[in-house]
Amino acid sequence: MAFQQEIINWYLSNKRSLPWRDTQDAYIIWLSEIILQQTRVEQGMPYFNRFLEAYPTVLDFAAATETEILKLWQGLGYYSRGRNMLFTARQIMELHDGVFPVRYSDLIRLKGIGEYTAAAISSFSSGEAKAVLDGNVFRVLSRYFGIDTPINSTGGKKQFSELAQSLIHLEDPALYNQAIMEFGALQCKPKSPDCPSCPLQVSCYAKNNNLISVLPVKLRKLTVKTRHINYFICRDGDNILVNKRIYQDIWQHLFDFPNIETTEAASVNDEQFINKVKQNFGKNVTILPLMEVKHLLTHQIIYVQFFALNNYIINFNINAEAKWVSWADFDQLPQPTILTKFINNYFNE
Repeated sequence: MAFQQEIINWYLSNKRSLPWRDTQDAYIIWLSEIILQQTRVEQGMPYFNRFLEAYPTVLDFAAATETEILKLWQGLGYYSRGRNMLFTARQIMELHDGVFPVRYSDLIRLKGIGEYTAAAISSFSSGEAKAVLDGNVFRVLSRYFGIDTPINSTGGKKQFSELAQSLIHLEDPALYNQAIMEFGALQCKPKSPDCPSCPLQVSCYAKNNNLISVLPVKLRKLTVKTRHINYFICRDGDNILVNKRIYQDIWQHLFDFPNIETTEAASVNDEQFINKVKQNFGKNVTILPLMEVKHLLTHQIIYVQFFALNNYIINFNINAEAKWVSWADFDQLPQPTILTKFINNYFNE
């Protein structure tokens, strides 16, 4: 138990004060865990506070609309998390009479809750002896025990899962789980870990074999996809034409502007592009380039161009999800961050 106790001792002296650590309320823990997936604590904290203030219970959350949830989520990315949360909250109302489950076996059956999240919630809320395994824990275990199996391979996930569970501190699983996650976040960081002050340095395999920068091993990521999206700004007094993204793609169920995606950068001198615009907005439409932006997502690089249109006639057969809204109403709709930045930069100058 030396490994576990060293990490717990370190945690008790170095842990950050975070609001979700002061509760055993499974709903609050769930809220924090989902928000902090793919998100730094500093970025996620304001969202956590806003969501908890707006929806203090799972009952409140379940009663919200998808548009309200996505608007509050705006800027966090990975919007499927927000949609899944609403589905989960409603599942809990239906299957558990509004009482947030605390057992792993119940949690794992809920939409959007995977093995890590189910282990975290069950451990922190009820003390269930389920080991958490997130990126921080993978890194600590890989370096300390010298495991070079890729952490994102099927074999690696199985190996690390079994090791993590064998190490779970049975006297206080919640404390140990919090400790090893925090240890990975603050001490055994991905880059420039603080090895000189590490309480595990004497027995750490990676430290003793100069493998800190090598471990953990990860299989190469998917090829990054490049896309070109062209947005069209159609205004009518205080109204603007918006589009709801309904397909299985980035920004699903968010609102943006009518658009055409091209294989290469579009140009007003490109006859093929102009013909597509005319199919959507009439043969007499005129096009004015406004702004170009490069937007980075996890596996996509998106080049966005904004164009203003005049003398347009909207083909609603092609733009079936388009509708007119006031600027005030559009401000209340969930929208990709890139649109919010464009509006703030271009229209509010």
